[in-house]
Amino acid sequence: MKQAVKTQLFPSKAPLEWAVIGNGTLYTAQIPIDAQGQVVPGGIEAQTRQTLDNLKHTLECAGLGLDAVTQVLIYVTDRSYLATVNALYAEYFQAPYPNRAAMVIAGLAREEMLVELVVYAAA
Repeated sequence: MKQAVKTQLFPSKAPLEWAVIGNGTLYTAQIPIDAQGQVVPGGIEAQTRQTLDNLKHTLECAGLGLDAVTQVLIYVTDRSYLATVNALYAEYFQAPYPNRAAMVIAGLAREEMLVELVVYAAA
């Protein structure tokens, strides 16, 4: 059984929920969109910060904090972005850090997106 987490994030036109909880785990994927559903300008730093802010908001809507995150899968479209992502990530997460993996990929669902996070958290 799964339960959708209601957020204030821009409603997706795709058939998805921003987060669901099932079997005691929150599952979410976060992208760098603003309240109007637009990918934020400003490069990897602005996009990473927006993505992490969206994650924090989603967790709060589920009654959780960043300390509940157990695993993060990071997707970036250029290897050079990882240093910026790591620096900002360290502003949001504290030890013990979530387990994580980082992948450099050819592209994301929206061409202008540079980063996406897939996150699992203990609910």
